[in-house]
Amino acid sequence: MGKKSEDYDKALERLQVALVETQAWTIAQGLRTLIVLEGRDTAGKDGAIKRLTEYMSPRQTRVVALPKPTEREASQWYFQRYVGHLPAAGETVILNRSWYNRGGVEPVMGFCTPEQHAQFLKDAPRFERMLTDDGIVLIKLWLDISRQEQAQRLAERREDPLKQFKLSSLDAEAEARWDAYSGARNRMLEETDTRAARWTAVATDDKKTARLNIIRHVLNSIGGPGGKVEAPDPKVVFPAADNLDRLFR
Repeated sequence: MGKKSEDYDKALERLQVALVETQAWTIAQGLRTLIVLEGRDTAGKDGAIKRLTEYMSPRQTRVVALPKPTEREASQWYFQRYVGHLPAAGETVILNRSWYNRGGVEPVMGFCTPEQHAQFLKDAPRFERMLTDDGIVLIKLWLDISRQEQAQRLAERREDPLKQFKLSSLDAEAEARWDAYSGARNRMLEETDTRAARWTAVATDDKKTARLNIIRHVLNSIGGPGGKVEAPDPKVVFPAADNLDRLFR
């Protein structure tokens, strides 16, 4: 094991200890924590979630990755299927993709109408304001990856038999529609970034560096014991809507 790997393992362990201490504090305080993880395909959402939750309380932590809506769900108020997954007192919920499918995937792939997309961009900030006004700690992360790195990871995913569950019929579309996804991403970040619910971008071409900085950002955002951890590297983690020029295109 090289020194760089050893340094990463030590840093990760220290941050995971801080996560455990911070979650114990949130449970005692009865806080409700909601982490929304979004990003391009292969940007590292699953890996980040694994490191976040590895030692967290299994009873007080839920990871939610919803499948395609049923016909009945598609006829409901758009946010309705998400409301039942919101955290109760002392809980931490991590949404691995969320209502923001309608901000990116759906309009690019034609799964919603332009009118539905526009309505979503108006409604999402109002919905999130209701959540934060009620005391939910809402952390929104956009994981960003370069075109070259995404292509490499997609190729590795197709060749690795252990990653077959990561394969998706939309993988090829992620590459073919790169520019369309960039446009949808920028519009989404601009129109749904509010004082009540900011977007934070994370550059994820270096997976390990990204994971450490995601944990630092989460800890800093929650506060309590987590507020004592060093701030994330501003070259890796930065306000998204104010730095669209720094995102991969």
